[in-house]
Amino acid sequence: MLKPELKDVVNELKELIGERRVVLLGPIRQEVLSGVRKQEQFEALKEHLKPFEDFPLTSEDYEYAAELFNMFRSKGLQGSNADFLIVAVSMKHDLSVFSTDKDFKLYMKHLKFHLHEIRKQSYPGTNV
Repeated sequence: MLKPELKDVVNELKELIGERRVVLLGPIRQEVLSGVRKQEQFEALKEHLKPFEDFPLTSEDYEYAAELFNMFRSKGLQGSNADFLIVAVSMKHDLSVFSTDKDFKLYMKHLKFHLHEIRKQSYPGTNV
């Protein structure tokens, strides 16, 4: 069952997919699939992710991610390799990051990248 606070997040992701504005990094595909315990759920998620081609990454993307990681570590701050790869690709290719991970708000205090904000949802029969 979906938590009520995630309903807008899921709806926004569906909208972005429908607008063909979603890209996926191969290492993130691996990270998402690695957290699935049941084989049948793994296979279902793998099938759902198949339409998303992996965004092409270069050595420079990985090097920039490592540079960001090292910069944060030198300031006594932490983050994951995957997070810094996401931020590096976002910055280099002018892409927005779509995540509910609060760490990205911390990264934004030190780096200039765009964190996608959920657009105001309107529901039938309301003015919201």
